[in-house]
Amino acid sequence: MKGDEEVAPERTSPPPTTAPTHPSRTPWWAWAWPILAWVILIIHFLVGANTFIALTSAMVLIVTVFAAVHHAEVIAHRVGEPFGTLVLAIAVTIIEVALIVSVMITEGPDTETLARDTVFAAVMIACNGILGLCLLVGGMRHYEQSFRVQGANATLGVLAALTVLSLVLPNFTTSLPGPVFNTPQLIFAGMVSLVLYASFVFVQTVRHRKYFLPVDSDLDLDEDQLSPPTGRTTAISSVLLLTALFAVVGIAESLTPALEVVIHHIGVPKAVVGIVISSLVLLPEGLAAFRAASINRLQTSMNLALGSALASIGLTIPAVAAASLILKTPLSLGLDAKGEILLSLTLLLLVITLGTARTTVLQGLVHLVIFSVFLFVSVVP
Repeated sequence: MKGDEEVAPERTSPPPTTAPTHPSRTPWWAWAWPILAWVILIIHFLVGANTFIALTSAMVLIVTVFAAVHHAEVIAHRVGEPFGTLVLAIAVTIIEVALIVSVMITEGPDTETLARDTVFAAVMIACNGILGLCLLVGGMRHYEQSFRVQGANATLGVLAALTVLSLVLPNFTTSLPGPVFNTPQLIFAGMVSLVLYASFVFVQTVRHRKYFLPVDSDLDLDEDQLSPPTGRTTAISSVLLLTALFAVVGIAESLTPALEVVIHHIGVPKAVVGIVISSLVLLPEGLAAFRAASINRLQTSMNLALGSALASIGLTIPAVAAASLILKTPLSLGLDAKGEILLSLTLLLLVITLGTARTTVLQGLVHLVIFSVFLFVSVVP
């Protein structure tokens, strides 16, 4: 009995050699990339645009997004749930909205479909691209993987409501011609999106948090879950997060003309701009979901992939709607027939994929095929 009493504390306490995931020193790249981004912005302002500066700005923009997401995750670990989940979602949404609004300001009426294209691309990337890749890699490495069907179905229900109300319903309203909402409808759609997303966050982080936890009783927590960052590290990350976000906004605005020229030169539809923006925003979360699936934590991959799609609609639509009303720029949200078909097929596949608590490589392949079809018909309509 005495031996048992001495062993128990060793199992519940971390060993002395366990180091905090978020040490007192911030990683060099987490502060270097935002500073470099501001240097590139200053050079662009003084020298002007050229091919070398545009390419350099594009690369710095990508790594600065990674830095911003890192700092958001540090803050999220410090403040805990439910606020931790909101930090990363809001940070990523700020990046997405900033990219959209910067293009809207620069191009004016020619970008009335940009928000629709970006949000729709985010849904297709998250629900078919990221999720499909996670299912494929997880199935290849672990044969079958399991997840909590309650949480997946709850996410799918909110996702289906948000996508249909935001991207399909405008095609059937009659107050204004075309796939658009009038001002009262746009305000109401933004409010509904916020209510649905806020309700989902409450359920995920407070009311039914266990529905979104890993299936295994032994959670095998990573070190970043065991040791939150210090107050000093959190304060530094807060400052660097704002620095990175403002840098992303500035670089995105400076790259807008170059991106438009490239797309016009290649001859692809303007909807590709939305795909580029969504890919940039979802890249860090996509890599995190891929890593989770490869180490047999499919529930985490589900939360990241589907949660990204929800945040993209639930937070981006209200923000872009408000920007449209303030800037008095047109906003077209309704999908065309091709988009409605792909969205319907995606939701149907999600119902089948999430209908059981286990997945295989076949489901991943099907989602990836649908994602490749989306990319192909976007470039070759």
